[in-house]
This record gives sequence, structure tokens and C-alpha cells, in this order.
Amino acid sequence: MTLPKFLLADNSNFPDDIFVLHTEFPRFLINLKDDEIEWFEDLTGESEEDISTELADLMDKAGEFYDSEMKQFED
Repeated sequence: MTLPKFLLADNSNFPDDIFVLHTEFPRFLINLKDDEIEWFEDLTGESEEDISTELADLMDKAGEFYDSEMKQFED
């Protein structure tokens, strides 16, 4: 099965939160409400500079994905 790179996630226990799941390495769940991230990978041994650069890029892409999905609902 081929998975999309990003998925929207919802949970009725957190009605004000907006979650985006990143399915490729490094896999994580980001709450766009407060940018809190839950990592599903052990990033021990990775370059801290590389991780922070990649994280910033992936956070931007997660936000762009969400905006794109919401625009499709509006149309």
C-alpha cells in the first residue's frame, strides 16, 4: 500500500486541536494548534543541525498540507 506523505488526524477528545501525521521518515504527529510534536522515530545519533533544519521544513510542509486540504473543503 502506498501511503500519502501527510494525513489529517482528528480526535473528539481534543476538539480544538488540529493534527497532521507525517508518514515518512522521520514519522511524527504535529498539533498545529501549538506546534507540539510527537516523534515515532528514535533520532538518537542524528545530527542536531540536520534534524532542526528538516523539522522546520516539515513543519512548514505540514501547515501547507493543512491549508491546501481546507481550501479543497471550501471549494
